[in-house]
Amino acid sequence: MHGSRASDEEADESQEKCPKKRQKMSKVWEHFKLDTKANTFVCIHCKAVLVYHYSTSSMLQHLHRRHPVYYESGGLIPETSKSSQSRMDKFIYKAPLCSPELAAQFTNSILNMIIADMRPLSIVEDEGFKAMVSTFNPKYELPSRTFFTKQMEKKYDFIKAKMTQALRETDNLALTTDIWTSISTEAYIGVTCHYIGKNWNMVSHSLTTMPLEERHTASNIAEWIEEVIAKFDIPAKKIKAVVHDNAANVIAAAKILEDRNGWASVRCAGHTLNLVVQSSLKFHQGISKCIAAARSLVEHFKKSELACTKLKDKQKQMGCKGNMLVQDVATRWNSTCAMLSRLQEQRWPVTATLSDPAVTQRGKHYLDLKPDQWNLIEELNQILEPFESATVFLSGQQ
Repeated sequence: MHGSRASDEEADESQEKCPKKRQKMSKVWEHFKLDTKANTFVCIHCKAVLVYHYSTSSMLQHLHRRHPVYYESGGLIPETSKSSQSRMDKFIYKAPLCSPELAAQFTNSILNMIIADMRPLSIVEDEGFKAMVSTFNPKYELPSRTFFTKQMEKKYDFIKAKMTQALRETDNLALTTDIWTSISTEAYIGVTCHYIGKNWNMVSHSLTTMPLEERHTASNIAEWIEEVIAKFDIPAKKIKAVVHDNAANVIAAAKILEDRNGWASVRCAGHTLNLVVQSSLKFHQGISKCIAAARSLVEHFKKSELACTKLKDKQKQMGCKGNMLVQDVATRWNSTCAMLSRLQEQRWPVTATLSDPAVTQRGKHYLDLKPDQWNLIEELNQILEPFESATVFLSGQQ
């Protein structure tokens, strides 16, 4: 049992006045060393030097302010002075503690942020991120990257088990699949499943985005898709159809799956519409030449910093929107539609910029489109607008 702070102070005062009784009764002396010649005492934890006034009050305050762990765990809080302790807490800052429950909330929140925003796990090693987390709670100790990796694997297993159970309760499923290449030229296959849930709402789950290291043959593609459904314990009889693009190897893979499992092979309507429009744009020589000229014009502005700067000036002078030109992608016809639509919007600022001798050298005015080509672009935009709307509709989540 520990006495009150007052009794400790009185005992120390009486002992200080009697040099023969140097033994200190208060436990606070376990944390300080007294220098009788200088009439000071030194903290053994931080080496701080304080003046000794024949009282332990300043020692207790120092421990409470600088070393709260020793203050709270060393039995130094008087049982009879809770009210005075409460008043002291109002004036002395106490660093917020981080309980195991609060630390778990912080860690789970960070993990969810990494997953939702698709951030690399290395973010927890970045100095800026560490400083930000420390600002929220200095007592929170940020776990290592290895820890978050293991936690993410656990969360994957949890979600996979939950998804597997949901798929087990459904009667019919459809799959969509696509093979694509990343910017770093790495090949992946994506497989998504769809089914009608409660209230007749369509539910979709991404089953995998799997890297491909082998040849993209029809037999390999068919095996990869079957591996995915086996991973989620989906019986083959539940799957009614596979939706895919028009690539020859994918069509052949879908035929293998149809013969083997009875899955209907359905070509993507949006991809088919894309092929139809692309073929139409290439069929007429005048249209293909106009699009090629428009593409060269946009490439010139993309490569020339001077041309881009002058275009911005012309846009301001003419009161036009400050939109940049759009470069199309050969594999997506709707990007060509976006390029032509933006060119029509910026026709006069573009023409004025190309007419500037500082931008276009003499003999290179061929970069500008001819009047009949500008008229053709306007007509193409009117024709392609319904196809663009249909493509957006077919590409959306229904």
